This record gives sequence, structure tokens and C-alpha cells, in this order.
Amino acid sequence: MPIVQVNLLEGRSDDQKEKLIYEITEAFHRAIDAPRESVRIILNDMPKQNYGVGGVSKQKSA
Repeated sequence: MPIVQVNLLEGRSDDQKEKLIYEITEAFHRAIDAPRESVRIILNDMPKQNYGVGGVSKQKSA
């Protein structure tokens, strides 16, 4: 059973997340012949202040 974790910066719509879950599931199904019902997706929405690049949080650089 594949378990996929995806970290995203907050701000995506529910529709976008649903599409992402669908597309990741399909990718695993095609790539390793995993049954769709066995693929588990975990989306982690991160606040922008919890992610930094080059010493600056994305909240400050956005």
C-alpha cells in the first residue's frame, strides 16, 4: 500500500487538492500498477511562516 505525503503551502482550494489527490493516485497506479484503492495520500497544508528559503520565511518574501 503506497502512502504519499505532500507538503503544500497553504492557499490551495479544495478542488485543487481533490485534483492533486486524483492525479497522484493515477500516477502510482500507472507507474507501479498499484490498485487505486490501495493508494493513500496525506496532504499537509503548511502556513507560509512555517517554511523558509534562504533564511526568510515565505510569509515575509511573498
